[in-house]
Amino acid sequence: MTALGWDRFQFAFTITYHYIFPQLTMGLALFTFLLTTIGWRTADERYARAARFWARILAISFAFGIVTGIPMEFQFGTNWARFAAFSGNVVGQPLAMEGVFAFFLESTFLGLFLYGGARMGPRGRWISSLLVFLGSWLSGWFIIATNAWMQHPVAYAAGHAGRIELQSFWGLMGNPWLPWQYLHTMMGAATTGAWVLAGIGSFYLLMGRNEDYARIFVKTGVLAAAASTFLLLFPSGDQQGRNIAAYQPVTLASIEGLFETRHGAPLALIGQPDMDHLRLDNPLEIPDVLSFLTYRRWAAEVRGLKSFPRDLWPDNVPLLYFTYHIMVGLGTVFISAMLLALLLLLRGKLYHSRAMLWALLVLMPFPFVANLAGWITAELGRQPWVIYGVMRTAQGNSDVVSSGNAVFSLLGFMGTYTLLSVLFLYLTYHEIAEGPEPIEVAVASPAPPPEHKS
Repeated sequence: MTALGWDRFQFAFTITYHYIFPQLTMGLALFTFLLTTIGWRTADERYARAARFWARILAISFAFGIVTGIPMEFQFGTNWARFAAFSGNVVGQPLAMEGVFAFFLESTFLGLFLYGGARMGPRGRWISSLLVFLGSWLSGWFIIATNAWMQHPVAYAAGHAGRIELQSFWGLMGNPWLPWQYLHTMMGAATTGAWVLAGIGSFYLLMGRNEDYARIFVKTGVLAAAASTFLLLFPSGDQQGRNIAAYQPVTLASIEGLFETRHGAPLALIGQPDMDHLRLDNPLEIPDVLSFLTYRRWAAEVRGLKSFPRDLWPDNVPLLYFTYHIMVGLGTVFISAMLLALLLLLRGKLYHSRAMLWALLVLMPFPFVANLAGWITAELGRQPWVIYGVMRTAQGNSDVVSSGNAVFSLLGFMGTYTLLSVLFLYLTYHEIAEGPEPIEVAVASPAPPPEHKS
């Protein structure tokens, strides 16, 4: 590949790996706060212990998110220097605010929550958990504000030396792309956190350990996942799809595999894009549904890929199509599984249904997959633009970083992240093995010395 190709692959690799941790951190921050609130309101020590247990895992994820996030900021100045010089006056502001406000808020009060102990009291721990949650989700807001601007640039104007300048900070924060992308992303993180709670709780129940805590984890996870997966579908997913139709219609045609402009466009459930003949092979379609979902009219016209100039098409239409359908397909699985689990919970049978508990445990990694597929869809869908309609990706990389430089650093990232993966799994396994309460090991009292008779 060219230097541009390696720059893109390196950033794709590092950001995909990095996003494993923020989605877990933001999800667990919500549930740490929720469990702390219940424990404070009910004076039930089990909920307080449960909150501290998940806060320890949150802290591990938070630390690894920092370690894997820092290199990406350096890549703006190395691999993507022209993009940074061109747009730094805009993207620099939300990124700086994320670091100065959200990051320090989250990190400071996470430390207080974990190590403040009895000195803080229940009210102090509750305030700390609230600020950890707010810091985590505020961090997500600023990051997504940056990405939303790259998807749909607003509130900017041409400046000096071929750069652009931000005209209005509140215009940036009022980007119509931002609220629905933010809600969709946060609900994805909440789904990940909820499924981890339900999965680890199911593991404990299947092992016959920590059953009181396991029931809390499973119940909380199932109730929360049932709500968050529904919100992923509607309204956040629905409205995000309508944003794509309004502002990136060529992306809509690509993710749906629609090559021909259609009145009453069908929704393709499965199929394989054929880029040689520009058609969808072996499609399974529902007539008229895409038109209705997009424009609320069954016979509405939806433009196909062939109606757009070829140089505006996403760079890899098949990969974009498949990542989108992986995200949607897994979302359908999540909704179905959680509705069944919720039904068993309401009937009082969930904690004894080994089949359902195994399903919750086995499916636990897949929200990570769905979230990553969603981010890949968003980034591939924006191509060939690094700033949609303003700056092409081919114009954003550095002039002085060669393909050899990019490959060398990429290999370094891959080796380092392999070691980090082992360390993360070890630390997380250690916390799960210890559980919310340390396992007490009975120590036999030493036998009294024999009596000596005179």
